[in-house]
Amino acid sequence: MEEYMLPCLNKKLFGIECMGCGLQRSISLILRGEFVDAFYMYPAIYTLILLFGVIALNVFKNFKFSNKIIIILAVLNGIIMIGNFTLKTFIIN
Repeated sequence: MEEYMLPCLNKKLFGIECMGCGLQRSISLILRGEFVDAFYMYPAIYTLILLFGVIALNVFKNFKFSNKIIIILAVLNGIIMIGNFTLKTFIIN
């Protein structure tokens, strides 16, 4: 499966990872059952799965506070992604 993954063009062109770097590898790790490693690879993976699950559920069955839940999860994902990008780019390296 790894040989079919798309390379990060941002990393190839500019030498720094983008905010989505690690997402494909994280999904691959989840499919292999390596859940902790998937989190370390891309910390927003589980909140993204939850967000897309709520959106899919909302498409089929509209529930009371779905819009607020989706907004909260989207903001939380944004915070996690920006925080992870900041850590990887400026603090860890």
